Amino acid sequence: MTLQEAMVSFLRYLQDERDASEHTLKSYRADLEQAIGFWGSSSEVITTLDRITTRHIRAYLAWLHQQGYSRSTIARRSAALRSWFRFLCRQEVLQENPAEGIRSPRREHKIPAFLTESDTEKLLEAPSKQAGLSARDCVILEVLYSTGVRVSELVNLTLDDIDLEGGTILVRGKGKKERLAILGKAARRALRDWLQEREQLLARLGRESTALFLNKNGTRLTDRGVRYLVRRYSLLAALPGRVTPHTLRHTFATHLLDRGADIRAVQELLGHASLSTTQIYTHVTTRRLQDKYRAAHPRA
Repeated sequence: MTLQEAMVSFLRYLQDERDASEHTLKSYRADLEQAIGFWGSSSEVITTLDRITTRHIRAYLAWLHQQGYSRSTIARRSAALRSWFRFLCRQEVLQENPAEGIRSPRREHKIPAFLTESDTEKLLEAPSKQAGLSARDCVILEVLYSTGVRVSELVNLTLDDIDLEGGTILVRGKGKKERLAILGKAARRALRDWLQEREQLLARLGRESTALFLNKNGTRLTDRGVRYLVRRYSLLAALPGRVTPHTLRHTFATHLLDRGADIRAVQELLGHASLSTTQIYTHVTTRRLQDKYRAAHPRA
């Protein structure tokens, strides 16, 4: 079997058996295609599975390091290879796993970027200065900050996912896992305004849609569109650094922990499978507490 055929078989398994999202499939394809390309362009020109050994996998990972890829990227691509070869062994396409014993580099523990409360207010107020779809843009920013949802989760919301009376939305996260996210008062007010504007927009266009967030043509807004508008309003608010939808997710978690929220509650609200993923935000709040201590204590 060729490496390309083996990759296609694996991706089909992820899609049909594991119900993987388009984003997951795209990521696996990109990671595996890079490895296949590396082996195909090496001096040995390897294109079939039976020639792959542990040495070839190590050579590929070493090449990634030489090219300046971050440890987190190398770790992800190493994990993709291990998953791929485990699948091929389960299918008995391979008798021995060449990725057995391959270990990922330790991931870098980067402190996530977030906004201060004052900068968050500036961002949330920025759409009110604009015309057109400002009601939609306002609620998108409010929902991102109020719920901490990922941008992919946001754009996939439908009208049926919203419970305005209960103040919740049904979110479908990674692995199609469902969870409830909570809407604050400001987000609910903004959502009511947008629902009226949304109905008028569809009436003018003579269209129908179940998607919650629409573009000017009445079709579902994309994650790229959300990233663009977050960037646009962050510039309008003159905020420092690069602000993305994920920055608001980090901001949501950091502000909750700053104000005493239980870390397990934050984990559930973020949809993290592991508490260790959520614990990165405790490093943020601890560092800020230390800074305040050093600034205020006479003998710090």
